[in-house]
Amino acid sequence: MRCLILALLALGIGAAAPASAQRYDSTSPVCKSNYQRGGPQIECGYTSLEQCQASAAGLPASCSNNPYYAGPPAGSRAREPRRARRPAN
Repeated sequence: MRCLILALLALGIGAAAPASAQRYDSTSPVCKSNYQRGGPQIECGYTSLEQCQASAAGLPASCSNNPYYAGPPAGSRAREPRRARRPAN
């Protein structure tokens, strides 16, 4: 009986462990991979490849398009300037 309780307790603790996080941020179109021991460290947050490449210059790093980029948030499109209304005759 004690073994059954311990097995269920161990199973419950294992199921409650957090899942690993997604490595890419979906809000930025470009990511930089910094190569180091233990694998690459991925930093997203760049708005263009040129911006990322300037940050990666001289480092063991590379830039790439974010495969999980979701695009700009809804409703954040640039508005067209309003046109002046003509007075009614």
